[in-house]
Amino acid sequence: MTGHPIVMAVTGASGAPYAVRLLEVLARERVPVWLIVSAHGWRLLMEECGIDSRAALERGTGGHWETVELFEDGERGAKPASGSARTAGMVICPCSMGTLSAIALGSSRSLIERAADVTLKERRRLILVPRETPLSLVHLKNMVAAAEAGATVLPAAPGFYHRPAAIGELVDFLVQRILDHLGLDVALVGRWSGKAPPATR
Repeated sequence: MTGHPIVMAVTGASGAPYAVRLLEVLARERVPVWLIVSAHGWRLLMEECGIDSRAALERGTGGHWETVELFEDGERGAKPASGSARTAGMVICPCSMGTLSAIALGSSRSLIERAADVTLKERRRLILVPRETPLSLVHLKNMVAAAEAGATVLPAAPGFYHRPAAIGELVDFLVQRILDHLGLDVALVGRWSGKAPPATR
């Protein structure tokens, strides 16, 4: 696949396996990716996936980063911070409530937040993948504000109607939804046919 890059950000919400799998698929499909990982995102990658460096993340996502470019979150002048740098949109997976709040308020304190702000102002697709429960009224209001600004709020809430037998199937269920909303023709899981698959146990 070719075209404008997708900006992908990883922040400090639980759900690092979703990010690793999504990046693996994008790299495998040769989708151009501008990757930004926050400091807390790196901490969660270590805690949940044992990934503690760029090299480990590259290995953990298939080792094929020919189309992946990594930026530091503190690099406010990097390409993702400019609206003149054309992109195919942005996904923040997982998206912490702090990041969601900053996006809803337009504070743009980091490269991730600035890139999201740019994505909204340029009317490009912005997908936020929060993983929090329960949700406070503050969280809900911030989600509404982000959605009203044009973002898609896609909670990390996998379905069970396909009767998953492994954690990887739950991860792929959610990653498939993200890929769909990015407009990518990549199939990881079967589509709903109107009938649940037969029970296997």
